[in-house]
Amino acid sequence: MDSKAAIHTKYGEKLTVGEIQIPDPKPDQVLLKLHSSGVCHSQLHQMHNPDSPTPSLLGHEGTGTVIAKGSDVTHLEEGDLAIITWVNRTPVKGRPTYPSSGATFNEAPLNGATSTWGENVLVRGGYVVKIPKHSDKYNSSIVGCAVLTGAGAVLHTAKVRPEDSVAIFGVGGVGLSSLIMAKILQAYPIIAVDISDEKLEFAKKFGATHIVNSLKQDPIEAIHEITSGGADFAFDTIGLKITNEQILPSVRGGGSGAENIGGMAVLVGMPGKEMTIDPGHFMFHQRQYRGSLGATYPDKDFSMYLRLFEEGKFPLDKMVTKEYKLDDINQACDDLQNGKISGRSIINFDKK
Repeated sequence: MDSKAAIHTKYGEKLTVGEIQIPDPKPDQVLLKLHSSGVCHSQLHQMHNPDSPTPSLLGHEGTGTVIAKGSDVTHLEEGDLAIITWVNRTPVKGRPTYPSSGATFNEAPLNGATSTWGENVLVRGGYVVKIPKHSDKYNSSIVGCAVLTGAGAVLHTAKVRPEDSVAIFGVGGVGLSSLIMAKILQAYPIIAVDISDEKLEFAKKFGATHIVNSLKQDPIEAIHEITSGGADFAFDTIGLKITNEQILPSVRGGGSGAENIGGMAVLVGMPGKEMTIDPGHFMFHQRQYRGSLGATYPDKDFSMYLRLFEEGKFPLDKMVTKEYKLDDINQACDDLQNGKISGRSIINFDKK
């Protein structure tokens, strides 16, 4: 079938919105008509990376209706509402790679095993999670990346408990998801760190008890002052070299002894290739540093996040602050790149 999509045709150029050709599903694939897709910052990393293969399809969080499926896909039926994600719906070991969908543009094969920046998408069944038919077709799309990434880092990677102190660097869609989950788990204090006063004020609406503008004060010193010695957990949802390096000294130190363990720094945002860390943080203070890559169990977690949304505890609708049409995808990317988006923006494919 022919379908409209955004295509990354060449490094350094704007996305092309055009007609792609989608084949019939293979046994392990699902074809969906999309209602919405999140606009994720990691796609900007891909667009701005000269080593990214082109032409390619982008997007990895969306909500759609199943219109066809392969014979090996047994957890879905035509007509089901589902979230597309980039994390396998059931646990796997290691980092398996999967082939591209088989879609083409002007007869050229399109790279990308997952995509959501198109009216119809063909993806592996393992990346498609069924949700209740009454679910919100639009705000639910951000569960597929922003929510699972940010909230999952707090819930599954750090395993934050009540009264744990938490600092979150960056309060975009992923950072807000971390913040909301920290609030649900009754962490205190919850410190939001950013360079935008507007975004910091926005973060207060989602549970930030303290805010720090890192352009105006040293965030490490501020966190130590607020927590009287360092946070139990610090999350970098940005991925810049400076924030990679700031989160570790932001957590409390330990010392000698089998159980005298320091706090944990968690890298969530897409990092660069280098950072400089004083090894004394590990040796003398037993501080911990780990990454969190899509820490979620989609089949279980997605229904939980949607239930929390319906209960008013995880306000997806307030996190989504702007909607675009597919034709406006380049404007959506520019707005995100230029810091004009608080929370998360989405593409609404049903918007005329």
